[in-house]
Amino acid sequence: MCACSQSRAGSRGIGVFSAGEAGPVSSQGTGGQSTGGQCTGGQSTAEVIVASTRAASGEYEDRSGALAVAWLRDRGFEVPEAIIVADKDMSGYLGQRLADPARLPRILLTTGGTGLAADDRSVETVRPYLDKELPGVMMEFFRRGAQSVPTAVLSGGVAGTVGRTFVMTLPGSTGGVKDGLAVLEPLIEHIVAMLEGNTNHD
Repeated sequence: MCACSQSRAGSRGIGVFSAGEAGPVSSQGTGGQSTGGQCTGGQSTAEVIVASTRAASGEYEDRSGALAVAWLRDRGFEVPEAIIVADKDMSGYLGQRLADPARLPRILLTTGGTGLAADDRSVETVRPYLDKELPGVMMEFFRRGAQSVPTAVLSGGVAGTVGRTFVMTLPGSTGGVKDGLAVLEPLIEHIVAMLEGNTNHD
């Protein structure tokens, strides 16, 4: 077990961020700060941030972020529990995280905040920080979603890189998250290899 997993093992808490705080209140004791993309034992790190006012208030238990966390862990990433942020606080918290690329994990997924409501701001927050946008990832995501849910095309979305971190915004529904993860399934290993400097195209 690497140092990252030792600091997170056994934790079942979910970080919740409130406006005015320096970071999410989390039982992991990490303050929402990452280890800079890679664990000391060589495993890549990942993080999931959920935009949900109801989940942040404890009105219901988030499932979309938990689904993404489980998927990442199954693929060998070191991932803390999902950080849950109220919709109105998402721009502030996410912008704060993206403004410091050196402290970001290798993979950063968000769920929620991609709809038409006034406080859905995940996509608008992420896009200005991207060094490279990957529109093909989102094109496949929308194509896949529209096959079963025509209104999926009304969701916003963006994918790309911030420094050496891959970032993708996903809807708050479990179905939307499953579609996004299905798109990433054949890509994630190659994305990580490229971000970690393996640019051999042979």
